[in-house]
Parts: sequence; structure tokens; C-alpha cells
Amino acid sequence: MLKAYKLYTGEDGHSHIITGTVNEGIINQAATIRFQESPPHSFYDWHNAPACQYVINLLGTLEFETFPGEKFTLNPGEILVAMDTAGTAHRWKMKGDDPWRRVYVAFDESQPVNFVEDKE
Repeated sequence: MLKAYKLYTGEDGHSHIITGTVNEGIINQAATIRFQESPPHSFYDWHNAPACQYVINLLGTLEFETFPGEKFTLNPGEILVAMDTAGTAHRWKMKGDDPWRRVYVAFDESQPVNFVEDKE
């Protein structure tokens, strides 16, 4: 199981965060797979996920924030399950001097999501 964060749009119209895990079966759900790299010190202001997707973080450390102020840090080897395709959105900024290398694995939102919420 890999550490993961799920970004979703709540009934209040805001993006929210849940911490949990995913297992290695996520590629079976792939509709498309895309690689991307951003230079060190990049940021991306308020935006929604363009599609429901797993974002597999290969390199780089990022701080994510939702409009209501919820925050988490995404480290290398962790996964973001981005499902906030509507609502008040999220933003991110890079920490440290590494570029951000990641893999986007878009999936059909009508399929079950490979995510298990932490029960703490």
C-alpha cells in the first residue's frame, strides 16, 4: 500500500483532503497515462483537477492547499487522487530545489476508486 491523499469536492462546494492509501493496481484503471515535469520553485494557483486522476509523485516535494485552508505535503513516492473537478479548487507550490516529476493516470470516475481512507 502506498501513502495517498484524495482531493475531492464536498457537498459544500469546496475541495477537501482525505489521507489514506492505494495499492499497486491503479494502472488497471487507466484511461490515459501522461508524464510531466515542472522546474524547481514552480507553483500553480487555484485550479480544479482537469479529470479524475492519480498523480504519482516521482520527484519533488509540494505543499497543496484547498480554498478552506486544508493543507498537506506530497512527497516523492506518494500519490494524489485528484477528484475535485468542480468547486473552489486547490493550489500547490514546490518546496526545495528539485523539479516535480510525476505521472498522471486518468481514470473513469464511474469506476471504483482505488483508495482506502485512514481510520485514525
